[in-house]
Amino acid sequence: MREYLVIFEKAGNNYSAYVPDLPGCISTGRTLGETERNIEEAIALYLDTLREDGKPFPEPTTKAKPVSVAA
Repeated sequence: MREYLVIFEKAGNNYSAYVPDLPGCISTGRTLGETERNIEEAIALYLDTLREDGKPFPEPTTKAKPVSVAA
């Protein structure tokens, strides 16, 4: 089991998501929940394609952490 960081962004009237450790692995949705389900499917398809092509899965390396600043 691998755990990849997913970045979610509000994009106008919908949401988008991407996986920095899986180049080109992106998805969108009308709601945050829909976007999360869609990106999970996109990750699974991405990894299935790598497996079919005999390529190794990228190691998860991206980390995220909120940082507080005075504004």
